[in-house]
Amino acid sequence: GVGSVKTRLHTFAEDQPFGLQSGRTLGPITLAYETYGQLNAARDNAILVFHALSGSQHAAGHNPAVPGIGRRWTSECKLGWWDMFVGPDKVIDTNHFFFVCANYLGSCYGSTEPASNDPTTGKPYGSSFPHITIADVVDTQVRLVDFLGIDKLHAVTGASLGGMMCLSLAVRYPERVGI
Repeated sequence: GVGSVKTRLHTFAEDQPFGLQSGRTLGPITLAYETYGQLNAARDNAILVFHALSGSQHAAGHNPAVPGIGRRWTSECKLGWWDMFVGPDKVIDTNHFFFVCANYLGSCYGSTEPASNDPTTGKPYGSSFPHITIADVVDTQVRLVDFLGIDKLHAVTGASLGGMMCLSLAVRYPERVGI
């Protein structure tokens, strides 16, 4: 199996706020993400997965904790939600593919969300957190793919709401995805 994995955090839009579909901006933005397998030298073996609405970045293996989210990382979260499918010699074979799963902007599992501090007030955003669209989530994940140095994904996949995100990425960024 994948074994023990750790969530990493990528922060962007520190200097230039990130523009949302609503016209509002956010910055800085942090995305919690996990990777499995190795990115090859050609950087063409990456698969981006979009999780379901109630999912997280933790797709496979065992992750005992995520920085900064405390009790929200319950015992149900510790085993990856696609653990049976992601790993060496599994459906998404990490012997061949570099698998990336990021938590959505606005979700409570480590990415910027309503409980995050608003840098302008120093207090949690709460109800002032902006409305987030599917396109906003896709755009933030494309920024993460850029950060990882990937020009074109081998594929995108997702479950439930994640499937809609795949369609959004493929339609809006057709040059960024193979299949």
